[in-house]
Amino acid sequence: MTESVSTVTVAHRYHEAMSSGDVPAANALFADDIVWHQPGDNRFSGDHDGVAAVGELIGGMMAVSDGTFELRFTGGPMVNGALAVIPVRFSGRRADAEMSMDGVDMLRVEDGRIAEMWLFSADQDAEDAFWGRG
Repeated sequence: MTESVSTVTVAHRYHEAMSSGDVPAANALFADDIVWHQPGDNRFSGDHDGVAAVGELIGGMMAVSDGTFELRFTGGPMVNGALAVIPVRFSGRRADAEMSMDGVDMLRVEDGRIAEMWLFSADQDAEDAFWGRG
């Protein structure tokens, strides 16, 4: 991608990739030095630096949720300059717990790639309880 790729284009590409389950296509949108801000107080919370760390985060979520973690977009991207927000619904199940809630993914685009990502949950306490401390 080049610098001429707009924030709205990158946000739409991310939306399309994740909606279709094409994680490699979504990963290709990430800057090599992406910073992923995972909210809360659970085993996955904190900042994850770089594409490899983000891949480990997502892989860990899939493992803990027995492969059931799912992200659905509930609306299209809303853009303000280099920032875009996308409303989402995410869910997961494991033997003794279940989670399903609304949230927002916010991304910052730089040079045509996602340089930073923030996630927001409608019920952070419930999300923390689902993921656990690890």
